[in-house]
Amino acid sequence: MGHTILIVDDAEFMRVMLRDICVEMGLAVVGEAADGAEAVAAYRDHNPDLVLLDITMPGMDGTEALNQILAADPDAQVVMITALGQKEQVLTAIKAGARDFVIKPFDQERVTETLERILPSLTVA
Repeated sequence: MGHTILIVDDAEFMRVMLRDICVEMGLAVVGEAADGAEAVAAYRDHNPDLVLLDITMPGMDGTEALNQILAADPDAQVVMITALGQKEQVLTAIKAGARDFVIKPFDQERVTETLERILPSLTVA
């Protein structure tokens, strides 16, 4: 089985876009979440190889979810999802331990390059 991915975004259509990119890459999407609290619970349940985590969500935001995931697993691989104009939030997340970020709307090539860089043994299907 390929690498496992957890996708977290409050917008279902964004999760669908990311799921399609991941599946095309041969990655197994083991869970999806719509907010930070669901993300933390799903991380515990699935222990994925990588989390794609939106920064701006209702309830617990992505930065708080990142902190909780990294507190539970300091080796967690997390890539933040951000809209243009969220530079401060991205920098805060990177300083907290996120590995990288991708910008909405998604550029499939950029998402693929980012995931391949973070999951170096990744072989694209």
